[in-house]
Parts: sequence; C-alpha cells; structure tokens
Amino acid sequence: MGVFITLEGPEGAGKTTVAQHVAERLRAAGYPVILTREPGGTPVGDQVRQVLLTHHNADMTPEAEILLFSASRAQLVRQVIKPALERSTIVVCDRYADSTLAYQGYGRGLNLNVLRHITDFATGGLRPDLTILLDVEPEVGLARRRRASESGAEWNRLDNETLNFFQRVRAGYLALAREEPSRWRIVDASRPLEDVLEEVWRIVKVWLQDRLRQP
Repeated sequence: MGVFITLEGPEGAGKTTVAQHVAERLRAAGYPVILTREPGGTPVGDQVRQVLLTHHNADMTPEAEILLFSASRAQLVRQVIKPALERSTIVVCDRYADSTLAYQGYGRGLNLNVLRHITDFATGGLRPDLTILLDVEPEVGLARRRRASESGAEWNRLDNETLNFFQRVRAGYLALAREEPSRWRIVDASRPLEDVLEEVWRIVKVWLQDRLRQP
C-alpha cells in the first residue's frame, strides 16, 4: 500500500509550491509519486472547481459549497488517489478533506459532525497518513495572494472572504492539528520560502524513514 501525504493551510501559505517541491524531491529520491490537488485533479473535478471558484457564483450557499467540494473529492479519491495507493505510490495532495472542516466548518459555521459524515461518504473513509499544516497569519497570506494576483495569478471567489473568516479558518486548522498530533505537523510558513521548503522536506523524509522501520 502507498502513502498519502496532504498539504493544508490558509490562503497564501504556499501549499501549491511546497507540494510541487515535495513531489520533486521524492521522485529524485527514487519514490513513485503522484501530485494532485483539490478541488480538481480529474476532468470532472476540474469542472466542479470552476463552479466553486468563479466570482459569478458569489451567492453560493455554504451547503451547496460543501456538496460541490465533496463531489470533486469523491471523484478524485476513486479515480486517482485510491488506485495510486493500491500501486504502492506516494500521493501528495494540495488540500484534502481537512480543508472542508477548516473552511466550511470553522469558517462558515456548518456542523462539524455533519461535515465529517459527508466527507466519510465522499472519501470512503480514506484519511491521509501525514498532513503538513503550513501556518501563516491571515493578514500575511492574503497580502501574498494580492501580490500574486497582480502578477497574473488567480484571485477566486473564496479570496474575497473577510479577514474574520480567514482567522476562523486558521483557528480551525490549529484545532484540528491539536486533536490529532500523530498525523499533523505544523510548519511556520511566514518564513522565507527556502526555509519552509527545507523544513517540510525534512519532515517528510524523517517520517518516511520512521515508517519504513516499522515492522
């Protein structure tokens, strides 16, 4: 069976860049790797992603939002993630189900138990082996997102949320990490990118080494 690694964190934490770096380092070390993302990662999921992130859908309800995220996730798990794990491949995913609990649960205020039931149905109960939280103050993350958007990067519907919303999301991520410390690792993503990349790679490398030593 393969290994499932996820990168989580609020906007502007650098998840996509870090996920790409981890996948590249793993390949260079000789591991079979698949890099994917949420929402999206499949033709169906990419279509759902457009619906979720377009500014035209500013009136989307929280309930519709969670169901759309879950639809994309269900497709990704069954079409990409589970088959890769069954081939003993390492899957690196830019966001996964913890984003739902942080954003739609802590951020939007939807019932966490209901969200967990929906997520379990969508994923078939598949959980990451290792989750790395790239933690950054919302003000810092949003400032990064604005600078990137001025250079042509995407500024999507969720980026328009209030600062209070993103503060609740960050608090939610930290709460989730405290609840399950054996799975989560927290990295200060406010530091220079090179420092973040090296720390995340060290975490992944040590974790894999420890896993290989297990009977």
